[in-house]
Amino acid sequence: MVTRTKTVFNVKNPTEIKAKLFAWAAHSSPLAWYDSNQYPHQKNTYDALLAIKNNPHSPQIDSYQTLKKTIGTDWLFGFFRYEFSNAWEQVSPSNPAHISAPKLQFFCPEKVWLLQGDTLTALYASHDNAKDDFEHILAISPLVSSESSAIDLTPRISKSDYLENATALQKHILRGDIYEVNYCMEWFAENTQISPPHIFQSLNAISKTPFAAYLSMENLHLMCASPERFLKREGTMLASQPIKGTTARHQDAVLDKAAAQQLKTDPKERAENIMITDLVRNDLSRIAKKGSVEVAEQCAIYPFAQVHQMISTVIASCAESTHSLDIIDACFPMGSMTGAPKQRAMELIERYETIQRGLYSGAVGYFTPNGDFDFNVVIRSLIYDASQKYLSTHVGSALTAAANVEKEYVECQLKAEAIKRVLANQHTTSVSYGTKV
Repeated sequence: MVTRTKTVFNVKNPTEIKAKLFAWAAHSSPLAWYDSNQYPHQKNTYDALLAIKNNPHSPQIDSYQTLKKTIGTDWLFGFFRYEFSNAWEQVSPSNPAHISAPKLQFFCPEKVWLLQGDTLTALYASHDNAKDDFEHILAISPLVSSESSAIDLTPRISKSDYLENATALQKHILRGDIYEVNYCMEWFAENTQISPPHIFQSLNAISKTPFAAYLSMENLHLMCASPERFLKREGTMLASQPIKGTTARHQDAVLDKAAAQQLKTDPKERAENIMITDLVRNDLSRIAKKGSVEVAEQCAIYPFAQVHQMISTVIASCAESTHSLDIIDACFPMGSMTGAPKQRAMELIERYETIQRGLYSGAVGYFTPNGDFDFNVVIRSLIYDASQKYLSTHVGSALTAAANVEKEYVECQLKAEAIKRVLANQHTTSVSYGTKV
């Protein structure tokens, strides 16, 4: 177990401190930043969480066995890509991967900062002085953006190809091969130079989702505005919150309320959500105590900045001795991004999608020193490979027997809207940063 020095600060303006904290660390690598955006409808342990710099005594981890041995010894931050899975490894990826990333990658940071309300806590494994760093944080200015040339994303497949593939998948549903499948498409840009921290800040500002994340691992950068929790563990308690069901928000309050109500009662959207909720219940039952799996909330409507989402909450309890990685193995990849039954849906995803998903529809999050964890679902995100100057985003929707493939295509466009708005005016820094972190 790594020994850390704990320093606690009381802050007068948490919103300002959060912006300064991100600016102070923005150009470090490895870096992990999680922001709940003080979202009122989801329970998060922290308002914001920052981890920076690899602990020299704990090198980065990209091995399953090493990760399993390391969980429960210190803080760990990182990701599982969609193609990671021991439990479902018989679905071997054969499509090309345009962004290179290991199946999993985690680091044990030198410095961890936790913001909850007006309390800011620093946990240091290094000899650096947290009070000195706090003075630097107070003195720094938040990231300032300036407009530059727009970035245009190119779809990996055409609309006609999407409709053809979606129709073919729907035929599999009608034949009884599957009940539901999440079919995804990519937009990308090549030879593109961006400032990932600024792009993330802009995306987060217009999305304000409870599981937003910025991750920098050398050349790999994730800018994530996820509204969805994959899986959380607190002691013996487990919770998963799958999302299925989306509709656009409206500026007019009456229209907006009507849209939310229509989503809540839409039989097709409810059927999608209930199917995936049942899949999550089944996944959790593989490792949960008998009789402990229950649906705490079914088909609830949650408002976000640009869309309403239908979310269910499934909870369970596990034995205290159950290893956290065994829990993730039982549930990964998340049912909301595959379909049901999961195995066959993943086989068809591999057949009809044209590239590997990579970080998209994987999970980003952290393990605490006692082995607890919290991971999101990587959606509404941009992934950037700085070495190749390659920028990518995916969106997807659930196909069922009742789905209208034209409407599903429109839903994909809606989900990509926030990202397109950010990239319409690329943001680059106009401030020089040289602060030691």
